[in-house]
Amino acid sequence: MTGDVLGQAFVYLCVAVVFVPLAKHFGLGAVLGYLIAGAAIGPYILGLVGNEGSDIMHFAEFGVVMMMFLVGLELRPALLWDLRRPILGLGGLQVLATAAATAAIAVALGVPWRLGVAVGLVAAMSSTAIVLATLGERGLQQTNGGRASFSILLFQDIAVIPILAVFPLLAMGDGAVGAAVGHGAEGVEDARPAWQSALALVAAVAGIVAGGRFVVRPVFQFLAKVRLRESFIAFALLLVVGIALLMDTVGFSPALGTFMAGVVLADSEYRHELEADIEPFKGLLLGLFFISVGVQIDFGLIIAEPATILGMVVLGMLVKLAVLYTLARGFGLDRGARWTVAFALPQIGEFAFVLISFGQQSAVFDAATAAPLLAVVAISMAVTPLFFVALERWVLPAVAEPTASRPHDAIEAHGHARVVMAGYGRFGQIVGRILRANRISMTVLDLDPEMVDILARLGIKVHYGDASRIELLHAAGCTHAELFVLAVDDAEVAVTIAKTVREHFPSLRIIARARDRRHYMELRRAGIPEVHRETFASGYEAGIGALRALGFRAHTAHRLAKRWRDHEERELEAVIHLRESDEEAYFARARLAMQEAERLMREADPDKLGETDAAWDNSSLRSGNG
Repeated sequence: MTGDVLGQAFVYLCVAVVFVPLAKHFGLGAVLGYLIAGAAIGPYILGLVGNEGSDIMHFAEFGVVMMMFLVGLELRPALLWDLRRPILGLGGLQVLATAAATAAIAVALGVPWRLGVAVGLVAAMSSTAIVLATLGERGLQQTNGGRASFSILLFQDIAVIPILAVFPLLAMGDGAVGAAVGHGAEGVEDARPAWQSALALVAAVAGIVAGGRFVVRPVFQFLAKVRLRESFIAFALLLVVGIALLMDTVGFSPALGTFMAGVVLADSEYRHELEADIEPFKGLLLGLFFISVGVQIDFGLIIAEPATILGMVVLGMLVKLAVLYTLARGFGLDRGARWTVAFALPQIGEFAFVLISFGQQSAVFDAATAAPLLAVVAISMAVTPLFFVALERWVLPAVAEPTASRPHDAIEAHGHARVVMAGYGRFGQIVGRILRANRISMTVLDLDPEMVDILARLGIKVHYGDASRIELLHAAGCTHAELFVLAVDDAEVAVTIAKTVREHFPSLRIIARARDRRHYMELRRAGIPEVHRETFASGYEAGIGALRALGFRAHTAHRLAKRWRDHEERELEAVIHLRESDEEAYFARARLAMQEAERLMREADPDKLGETDAAWDNSSLRSGNG
């Protein structure tokens, strides 16, 4: 038995090492690489894995458990609030409209309505892994269409949970419903009434939330003091497995439990460290899951019924593309954004594998239905890169405004600039003038074509380009530069660029501009040590001027303002992570900070400071009052 397990593990690892890098090289993405690897070793091609693939699938499903955990981990309240309209509106309507349209077509073709609804819900899912990766690679993630696509994907990820709860109600037989809803940890049927099952679910969720607030944080605080990275990883896995086991014991999907675990940790100040620690586990487990799915794809069915399978793929993707475009237009997106959304999301994504697998367990799908659905999902994912090629080469150039279709400027290599700057607006220009006056070489990137043209007429060379794209950062000379100045106006784009530069050029020093306190805290959380708020210096000087206008001596006003500034900067650093993890505690701390600032000012008696500072007040000396 041990030899069989080791042999299968060796086969799985070999094909992952071979096929996934090849798939990435040809622009297909890691998910498709895993699927191709599974198909290659499956019974229909090389035959290295046979019926035992379904046994490994049970273990591989823990990858789905971990994936649901990470979905919950990303659901920060601030992110959900900022994207609430596109997530709930555009995302919610997309799922409902796609499911309804697909179900209607299925019923018209003679499919039972329950099965048609289940197929529609599966078809509503798109590939988060493939779409987000491809949007990032092609520099589309921060466009209007990219943000709308992300919002739809986020809602789809959340919608998996209620869909899993609905599936047992769509089961093809009455006995299947009880088996799907009431199975315990060992697969034994549970004869509990529905109200008891609902009560058990509510109690389990309440226990998870209460435990997260009163148990999880204190444990993480203790582990932080111990300073053992392994303890963080172990406790995170313990939490995921334990909550999944709890939900399975009370008779519900472990996916719901792990999703709740992720939400609990999303409110923790240790979320970023945990996310980084468990990333390798997530990747390997998901890879094993997708390989197992690839093993089970029935290529014999595709060869036997190519017209049926390909017809389902074409019809399903066209219906979804039409729904996406119509909704994007209804929500007022510009032409480029509409087509970006429509061409990015028509495939059926990886969560469909989860739903199909769960649907078989719940007797929603039989084997004869699940096999062609799996084939349709795999093929639709495989052709997604072709949709992006068509979008960039033909669709966007045809619908974009003249200024929006401008290609990125080529950056000539004239030695290596000491400074690379992203953004050359009102803030960046001030920094740039100081650097140029001191004969410091710079390479400047900006995405405003009008600004680039105006500066060119003034004799200032600014390259049109998106600084979030890795290839442009390399071309600009980030590998050899001494400093990266981040002066982009858009706060969200600036944070993305900051993370990209930190990840790919870790030794490059970064100075960043922040629009406000919130943007400042986001950049600091992204690891940028030196952040300057754009209006702080002018406001600070205006405050000194206001004190002087009210009769304070010059040096007294400067000393009082500096005392306030030192306190302000200390407090801002202290609440950087508090704003994200506990908003109520953040505002309480902010109120205390304002009271503390007033106390510090009262302790500094302006009259006494004025007596000692008179000699420093040049204007007073000149006027004869000092």
